Amino acid sequence: MRKLIVALSLAAALPALAQAPIPGSPNVGAVAAGTYTADGRHTQVAWTINHLGFSLYHGLFGNASGSLTIDPARPDAAKVTISFPIADVVTTVDALNKHIAAPDMLDAAKYPTGSFISTKVTVSGTHATIDGNLTLKGVTKPVSLAATFIGGGTNPLSKAATIGFQAKGSINRSDFGITYLLPALGDQVDLDITAAFEKKPAS
Repeated sequence: MRKLIVALSLAAALPALAQAPIPGSPNVGAVAAGTYTADGRHTQVAWTINHLGFSLYHGLFGNASGSLTIDPARPDAAKVTISFPIADVVTTVDALNKHIAAPDMLDAAKYPTGSFISTKVTVSGTHATIDGNLTLKGVTKPVSLAATFIGGGTNPLSKAATIGFQAKGSINRSDFGITYLLPALGDQVDLDITAAFEKKPAS
């Protein structure tokens, strides 16, 4: 019943929302300090790998969780964590989704979660370098991400203060013990992370 009420409320709000200006803005100064929670519905960890030298193949991890602590007055002190369930990997092939989660790939049964924890954030305007530790298949390695602030503001649907970023980087899967079909299947994996964080209004 609650889901039905939420759905009806969103449906009623859509016509007005369609007429409204874009609620998010890349104005860093408008970001409220505090700790935000990752919006798993709008946070995606996308990856690309070279498939046998013939094509670039894409996949996606969703249902992420995590947090972002940020203060626009001290942006270099920001801290971010993201975790994502390995078994929820999505490609365009169901059999491949299952194989990626299998023991000879990411072994979701033994290592159900991937994660990134920042160790250093260096900010320049709306861009930042985020250094941190990525954990896959029980192995933790340092990774550097180039991040861009997409926008912040109040989400008109959830009424939550919301901020979003895009971050890009690359890893070698062999560093994490993922060696299936090397070297024919590419070692380098390019990451493109879209992350949205919410801070719910006080009740």
